[in-house]
Amino acid sequence: MSVALNAEPNSAEAITAAFRSEQHDEQVTRADQVPKSYGSITPAWLTDVLCGDAPGARVESHRFDERDDGSSNRRRIFLTYNDAGQVASLPSTVFCKAAEALENRLVLSLSGAAQIEADFYNLVRGRLDIEAPVGLYAQFDPETYASLIMMRDLGSSVRFCDDRTHMDFDHVASQMRTLAGLHSRFYESPELGGSTLPFRTWPDWWRNMMTVSPDFASSCDVAFGQAEPLMPERLFRRRAEIWPATDASVERHRALPRTLIHCDVHLKNWYIAADKRMGLSDFQIVSVGHWSRDVIYTMTTALTIEDRRRWEKDLVRYYLDQMAERGVPRTSEDEAWAALRQQLMTALAFWTITLVPAEGMPAMQPERTTHEFLRRLLAAIDDHDVLDSF
Repeated sequence: MSVALNAEPNSAEAITAAFRSEQHDEQVTRADQVPKSYGSITPAWLTDVLCGDAPGARVESHRFDERDDGSSNRRRIFLTYNDAGQVASLPSTVFCKAAEALENRLVLSLSGAAQIEADFYNLVRGRLDIEAPVGLYAQFDPETYASLIMMRDLGSSVRFCDDRTHMDFDHVASQMRTLAGLHSRFYESPELGGSTLPFRTWPDWWRNMMTVSPDFASSCDVAFGQAEPLMPERLFRRRAEIWPATDASVERHRALPRTLIHCDVHLKNWYIAADKRMGLSDFQIVSVGHWSRDVIYTMTTALTIEDRRRWEKDLVRYYLDQMAERGVPRTSEDEAWAALRQQLMTALAFWTITLVPAEGMPAMQPERTTHEFLRRLLAAIDDHDVLDSF
């Protein structure tokens, strides 16, 4: 790998130098080779990835659908097999997430997201009884910083949500069951942070992000200013307190019980399965921390402001019941809400940084979505007097 002079490994300079020196469409033919781009993928590579359990099966050809770019570069691949592959009922389409463009390599490598998601699918997904995509291939190349996650294509069998999706109480109760299935599985597990669950703590992930993206905080502050029309006036007047409270909410995890948390559970990362169960996707920021971040972030982005106010206490009570049924020591509602209200702050930061991305970050969401989620989060922060909770 060619890197910039004196560049530190995993630095922006090293990633940029590696990207600029590579042949982006260099062909790959073996599963141990991580494609640098979708143009690198060959039938031989697809055969090695997909046909290992089907003797004689072979991918004859493939084609791509349109790109969908955000923090990763997403595409479906349509596949044609020989007779043996057709008999084996191998998938006719797969869904992929890659780091094809330089800005995506930077974001996914510097944040650790590419390695995190690969680790999730290779080490964790098979141990969870939740509705979530099934991984077929997940690799990150620490030399080139290329990555590719391939999943079974959920296609038309599910409906992915966005800010316009109407979520009733039962939908969000299903989200709470899914989260309880994730959180209870590794609650206070000695594996957390070890070789079988090699994930950073949430405070460590946050500190790393602040280091590799030094203008993250200032970008969030600029966005908070731009979001003034979306929030109550009394909250905007306390703008100077927002970032200190955000940092404090991260540090709170060090004193709370630990489990594996998703960390980016906004509504667009959920889907409604055919049996009406709520499924969770996009495991790029899986961390070790407290479940309160996932629960409050899910409820607040999933529900309208009015419905959240009406149902949040019942939904938290339901989540605590679900955790207790799975063997987790019961948390009192008062203890739960003390943590939940504080964890709204980093959920807010994830959407102020979406409104005004830091240097090197790609555009991540439509403005309509960003404004709606900010409106919901800011209302919840005001409703719960979060700034007075630290």
